[in-house]
Amino acid sequence: MQDNSSSPVTGGFGTLKGVYTPSLLTILGVIMYLRFGWVLGSVGLVQTLIIVTLSTAITFLTALSIAATATNMRVGGGGAYYMISRSLGVEPGAAIGVPLFFAQALVISFYIAGFAESLHQTFPGLPPTAISIVTLVALTLLAYLSADLALKTQFFILAVIAISLVVLFAGGPPQPPADGWGEVGQTSGFWTVFAVFFPAVTGIEAGIAMSGNLKNPSRSLPLGTLGAVLTGYAVYMAIPIFLLEIAPRAALLNDSMLMRRIADAGLFQGAGHAILLGVWGATLSSALSSLLGAPRTLQALARDRVVPRFLRFLAKGSGKGDEPRYATAVAFAIAFCGIVLGGSLDKIAPILSMFFLTSYGVLNLSAGLEAMIGSPSWRPTFRFPYALSLLGAFGCMATMFMINPGATFIAAFLCLGIFYVMQNRRLKARWGDMRYGLLTLLAQYAVYKLADSKPDRKSWRPNILALSGSPTSRWYLVELANAIVHGRGFLSVAAVVDESFSRADKLRQTRSAIREHLKKRGVSALVRIHIADDPMSGAQALVQAYGIGPLVPNTILLGETQKQANFLGFARLIRFASQRQRNLIVVREGQATPSFSKVRRIDVWWGGKRKNVGLMVALAYLLQTSPDWEDADLVLKTIVPSPEHKSGRLEQLKEFLAQGRIEAKLEVIVCGKDDSVFRTIRHSSSDAHLVFLGIRPPQDEESLEDYVRYYEELLANTDGLPPTALVMAAEDIEFHRIFD
Repeated sequence: MQDNSSSPVTGGFGTLKGVYTPSLLTILGVIMYLRFGWVLGSVGLVQTLIIVTLSTAITFLTALSIAATATNMRVGGGGAYYMISRSLGVEPGAAIGVPLFFAQALVISFYIAGFAESLHQTFPGLPPTAISIVTLVALTLLAYLSADLALKTQFFILAVIAISLVVLFAGGPPQPPADGWGEVGQTSGFWTVFAVFFPAVTGIEAGIAMSGNLKNPSRSLPLGTLGAVLTGYAVYMAIPIFLLEIAPRAALLNDSMLMRRIADAGLFQGAGHAILLGVWGATLSSALSSLLGAPRTLQALARDRVVPRFLRFLAKGSGKGDEPRYATAVAFAIAFCGIVLGGSLDKIAPILSMFFLTSYGVLNLSAGLEAMIGSPSWRPTFRFPYALSLLGAFGCMATMFMINPGATFIAAFLCLGIFYVMQNRRLKARWGDMRYGLLTLLAQYAVYKLADSKPDRKSWRPNILALSGSPTSRWYLVELANAIVHGRGFLSVAAVVDESFSRADKLRQTRSAIREHLKKRGVSALVRIHIADDPMSGAQALVQAYGIGPLVPNTILLGETQKQANFLGFARLIRFASQRQRNLIVVREGQATPSFSKVRRIDVWWGGKRKNVGLMVALAYLLQTSPDWEDADLVLKTIVPSPEHKSGRLEQLKEFLAQGRIEAKLEVIVCGKDDSVFRTIRHSSSDAHLVFLGIRPPQDEESLEDYVRYYEELLANTDGLPPTALVMAAEDIEFHRIFD
């Protein structure tokens, strides 16, 4: 996947033409002319000013975040999608970019509906749907031919809007229509009114979407967006104060063309046509801006291969300006559907508010996180406290919930669904993002906090270092370790290699091959390769040095060694693990190479050491919670020397299971003086799929040679058993009390 910022546009636009004007024209648009009186009449002056201030504050904080992001990167085409994907990654970018494109395309029909409504009220004989369709076709042709030509028309429209505002503020008390303004009736609540008004201040999307066509995005985006937001705020704060003085509440609520009547009755009598021209200019320019912006978002999505393969042609651009003509056709189709389905201002506005608030929230979040992480790559020339960006993100999310909690959840699930699809597609972007830095920050916080804590029996979980060597040759070790951990702890797969792997490229290739093999088998694990002269000394070095701070393996899992030459080193490794308080699991293969895909029974043998049996039962319980082992039966077995001891030991085991809330079967086997304990174990567990037995560590006064003899005897006695895990509990944890 290539970064579409590598496609420069010849002769880009400046701040005024490319950002400020389209943004301001979209802000001073259809809501201002056709719904602002209704807002004021519904909630009154104070709440109207609060709505304007709150909406503008969210937009202003977002503009600050955009300014910081734009001055820290080379901004390509795609606007908000481009910035989010280059900060948070392609998956979050797509999760926001796809809904944002549909919102930008749908908003075209929103503005055209406003134009059709005003034209229909002036010329009642013209049907609104027909007006909308003709207008959409005309604007699409203009956008299709040239973005430069479309943007040039906006200077004329801006002049018309300025004139309309002058005649409005010079207006007087309006004359009611022949049938009057009707009754005040039932009004709407604060957040319902907020949802209708908020799209009025989302005009900065129009400027952001043109990011790939700017001469200097890092300069134009901050100046243009902030300037448009502040200009719009001044106008929106002045209009309701003026309207309240000269218009009755019924007129505010029921007359969408009230501003025209006010202008007709003022200093420039009969100047209401200027208001009408302003409405038409504002709605048409806003629709045109969206027709320019939405296709560029879709084009960027296609260039990043976010869209399905059969839609990749949407990435193509035409002419010197890299015009997204194919994407424009798709935006036209969506807007056409919005018109045909009868979308009105009041129905479409709340939907748009949700999508724009979502994109604003993520833009703020990405800028805030970038600044909080403080990576060396974050060097924006426009700086401000990152807490403001995070405040903006919180404000967006909180406002969404206040407007409509149900719609908020729907928007969230939609974005999460797209994110999930993108993750499964495993898109590989060739640009960096902040995710590694964010994870590092979280890991840093967690490690420092863990350093001040001590694990206990309630919080214990296995962090396994599996000394498997090549996973392909001893896969059963990785399979068993993964079944024990399965997301409840850390798993590290380690291999000890000789000096022939010391070259950096060979070491890197080996590590990548192991990671790829684990990924294919669905195992999440860290990979560690250690170079050593012999496997035993290399394993001991890993036990000693592997880990960071408190995040060290507490359990070592490895296979048995059958080579006589390695026994002494193996005994030394066991003693070292015991001294370092590392639990040990030595896996014996049994009669054949173990297969843990169909495990039906796990036997745990209680030999009297409560610490060992506590760890073994904990490991067996974790295995049972693994998806591949959930049908396995756990059988807790022990041996007594005579029938007289059987009932007492059985009651002891029952109490242990009842206290620990463990589902297991119990077997107490009598082993007479003439019987061998291990012969009894072999006979009783011959049909088990996995057997747990305890193993003792070397004693302080015991020589390694003596321990080797103990190990050899253990191997001989357990020969012929099914796959067996020899477990040594060495950690400073009362494992039997895990089940209290």
